[in-house]
Amino acid sequence: MLSAFAQAFKTPELRKKIFFTLGIVALFRLGSTVPSPNVNISRIDQCLALAQQGETAGVYNMINLFSGGALLQLTVFALGIMPYITASIILQLLTVVIPKLEALKKEGASGTAKITQYTRYLTIVLAILNATAFVTLARTGQLFPGCTGILYSDEIFPLFVMVMTMTAGTAVIMWMGELITERGVGNGMSVMIFTQIAASFPAGLWSIKQMHPGATGWFLFFLVIGIGLLVMLGIVFVEQGQRRIPVQYAKRMVGRRLVGGSTTYIPLKVNQAGVIPVIFASSILYLPVLFSTFRPDSSIGRWIAANFTTNGLWYSVAMFLLIIAFTYFYVSITFNPEEVSDNMKKYGGFIPGIRAGKPTERYLAYVLSRLTAPGSLYLALISLLPTLAFMSVGASQNFPFGGTSILIIVGVALDTVKRIESQLQQRSYEGFLR
Repeated sequence: MLSAFAQAFKTPELRKKIFFTLGIVALFRLGSTVPSPNVNISRIDQCLALAQQGETAGVYNMINLFSGGALLQLTVFALGIMPYITASIILQLLTVVIPKLEALKKEGASGTAKITQYTRYLTIVLAILNATAFVTLARTGQLFPGCTGILYSDEIFPLFVMVMTMTAGTAVIMWMGELITERGVGNGMSVMIFTQIAASFPAGLWSIKQMHPGATGWFLFFLVIGIGLLVMLGIVFVEQGQRRIPVQYAKRMVGRRLVGGSTTYIPLKVNQAGVIPVIFASSILYLPVLFSTFRPDSSIGRWIAANFTTNGLWYSVAMFLLIIAFTYFYVSITFNPEEVSDNMKKYGGFIPGIRAGKPTERYLAYVLSRLTAPGSLYLALISLLPTLAFMSVGASQNFPFGGTSILIIVGVALDTVKRIESQLQQRSYEGFLR
C-alpha cells in the first residue's frame, strides 16, 4: 500500500489533484477559524467554555461536531456544508413527489445540471435563513443563555454584514466542494463533511484523558481508540462485501461479424447506499438541536437539551429508525431494477436461469431487498455500538466521538481511496486495495 501511495505522488496529474484537494481543505479550515465582522471572539470563547460545562453541553457538542467548531464561534464559514446537504435532501424528496423534477432527472446530464442549479439556489436561501437566525440569537443573548457581549454592535448594518458574510461563506464552501469534485480527488461535499467531523476528533479524544486523571484516564483513552479501530475494521470489511449477479450476453451478428457471448456480473454491495443515509439522518436530527438553541426557554427546547444529546436514548432510537428509512429510500432512487432489466434485454443479456423482462426485474428487486435489509441494519447498529461502548466504559455523554462520525469518516475515506486507485490503475494495475 505504501509503495502504491508513493506511486500516486510520482504521477504528475494525480499528484496535482491530491495537492489541489489538500489546498482546498486547508482553505476551508482557515475560513472556519476566521471570525465574522462584529464578533467578540474572546467573549465567545468564554461563553462556550461555560456552556460546555452546563446541562446543555451535549447540544453544543453536537453543533460543534457538524460544523467543525465554526458555528458557535460565528466564523466566516460558520454554517459549513449543512445548508447544501439540507437542500440536497429536500430536492431528492421533491424529485419523487413533483413530476417535473422527476422528468428532469430522467433527461440525463442536462436534467441533472438543472436540478443541481435548483439545489444551489435553495442552499443560498437556507443559508440566509440560518445566518439570520444565528445572528439574531447572538444579538439577543440566546445563543449562549445568560452570556452577553458576543457582538460589538447591535445596529442594523453590522448585523446585515454578518448575515451576508456567513451566506457568502456557504456559497464559497459549495464552490470549493464542486472544485474538488471536478479537479481534485473524491466527492467534494463528502470531503468537506469529512473535514468538519475530523476537525473535532483530537479535542474529543483528549477530553476523555482530562475527565479521568491518572492511570484511569490513559486506560480509557487507549481503550476508546482501540474500540474505534475495531469498529473501523468492521466497517471496512462490510463495505467491501458485495453480491455478484452473473450476466451472460448471447452471441449476435453485427454486419458480417459474430459478437457477444461474454460473461460479466452486476455487483450489488451489501451497503448499496454508502454513507449517504447516515448523513441524511444526521442532518434531519440536527433540526431539533437548532430548535432547542433558538427556543431554549420553551418546554420542548428544555426537553431536547436534556434528552436529545448525541449519546442519549431518544437520539439513538431516532437515528436508528431514520437510517433504516433513508437507506431504503436512497437505494430505491439510485438502483432501478426495471431500468437495469430493460437495458439487459436490449443488449441481449440475461441472468442464467432467469427469463428476461419482468422475471429479471422481480429477481433483481428481490435480491436488492434482501441486501438492503442487512445493509440498513449494519448502518444503524454501527452508528449506535460505539455510543453504547463509550457509555459502558464511563465516557461522558458530552463526548462527540460516535458511530455516526466513524461511519462518515471511514465511508468517505474508502470512497476517496477508491477514486485515487481507479486513476492510478489507468497507468498501473497495482493500487491501494488488494
